[in-house]
Amino acid sequence: MTLFVRFALRRLLAALLVLLVLSIVIYALFYVLPGDPARLACGPKCTTAQVDQVRAQLGLGHPVYVQYADFLHGLVAGTDVSTGVGTEHCGAPCLGFSYQNGEQVTSLLAERLPATASLALGAMVLWLVLGVGTGLLSALRHGGLTERVLTALTLAGNAVPVFITGILLMLLFVSVLGWLPFPSYVPLTDDPEQWAWNLVLPWLSLAILESAKYSRLTRSSLLETLAEDHVRTFRAYGVRERSVIGRHALRGAVPPIIALSALDLGTMFGGAVLTESLFGIPGLGKSLVDSVRTEDLPVVVGLVLVTGFFVVLANAVADVLYAVADRRVVLA
Repeated sequence: MTLFVRFALRRLLAALLVLLVLSIVIYALFYVLPGDPARLACGPKCTTAQVDQVRAQLGLGHPVYVQYADFLHGLVAGTDVSTGVGTEHCGAPCLGFSYQNGEQVTSLLAERLPATASLALGAMVLWLVLGVGTGLLSALRHGGLTERVLTALTLAGNAVPVFITGILLMLLFVSVLGWLPFPSYVPLTDDPEQWAWNLVLPWLSLAILESAKYSRLTRSSLLETLAEDHVRTFRAYGVRERSVIGRHALRGAVPPIIALSALDLGTMFGGAVLTESLFGIPGLGKSLVDSVRTEDLPVVVGLVLVTGFFVVLANAVADVLYAVADRRVVLA
């Protein structure tokens, strides 16, 4: 077994362990510490007898470790849930049923995930292009007017909240110039062209905010790499500047960008709450806001678990890509 395969397996096992710990923490926070999940499930108008009946149906009278074991079993293998008049099978990964409409939480999240994925992936492409591009240009023009202007722009972009940026973009491109339609999410499978046009402003709103981080990170990483001995040696031997930047300096600056991209993308897959709410995108972030407002506990728990899952998965993938970019990581 090669060193790289061993490294990837170690990262996979570590990710599974983190997910297990995360599930314990989330279960404790939402089902053990709150007052009474049975009361939330039944509703404020339920009598004490009805609440007790719901508590029995949900298995809340069992010891906490038994409840968590049932919860974990549902995630891994599915489970049968009592409805009071019978049982309904909840397939893996079972996150329970919504208190508001009785729909399986997994089905609800699956319906909302494509919208969030469309927003997150499109915005990531834009913020990487803008952020890495401006950061590279700033590093190459270090000490000049270009660097000062780009630094000021990135600081301004990072300082303005995404909802302010979104409103200004809508005023400019929708109301004043009329170049874009008012954003209204259209599924990719229905109309790819309208899907893209209606996501341009949400993508730009997120990209302007996020690209500022990547610009500063790229600039600082590249300047640090350019100051290293091996880069100065290449220059002393007359290697072309384009080759020094592209094949050596930039490659050394890539790993931190990979790590940050993984964290941001994983978080975005949990839902960009402000952006989805502002533009009316029916994604996971908007579902989280609605579920918190209605105290729909299973949906909240499912969304938090999904966010944690994507963050852990994205970081595991980033570790592998990090090792591909820099083989020294495998030997560490």
